[in-house]
Amino acid sequence: MTDINNIKTILEGNHELIGILKIVESLHLADSWLCAGTIRNYIWDILSNKKELTCYSDIDVIFYDPNITYEETLELEQDLIQRYPNYNWELKNQVYMHIHNPNTAVYTSSYDAISKFPETCTAIGARINKGNIELIAPHGIEDLVNFGVKPTPFFKNDSERMALFIKRVTHKKWHLRWPQLSIEDNNIM
Repeated sequence: MTDINNIKTILEGNHELIGILKIVESLHLADSWLCAGTIRNYIWDILSNKKELTCYSDIDVIFYDPNITYEETLELEQDLIQRYPNYNWELKNQVYMHIHNPNTAVYTSSYDAISKFPETCTAIGARINKGNIELIAPHGIEDLVNFGVKPTPFFKNDSERMALFIKRVTHKKWHLRWPQLSIEDNNIM
């Protein structure tokens, strides 16, 4: 299950998820991706044989466009929420998102931003490109498919970011839904 094509096949098998990817594609935003928990939770649920999937708790969509202001991004997000109210959309222009991580320079692309997400298993994005699913996983998919929760190298090399990683993993309580998780710092649970 460590092949990225297997992940694409899993995503292609969910018509609702494909519909969400098509919505993201229809926004025509530069360097846009469905990412993070939306993808991670869905994959973990499928690999856990869960009948009630949780991938739609938040629909995490990112893009990278320095020509769209923070305020315009909020307006785009509100429009998305109004047009598709059955999903909890979170639309973030990565031009501005570096401020949420301590000691972080401005991101240069969505790939750069995803590579600096807190956990390796969360650092994944999907989109439709020329009719096919395209994936980016800067740290690979090994941790994702093996239920491993580890900080990305970017988080691991900074004590302030590591404190944020620990706080985040503690707050999320993923291990309650997926008890097979292996969290790098067992003191987190």
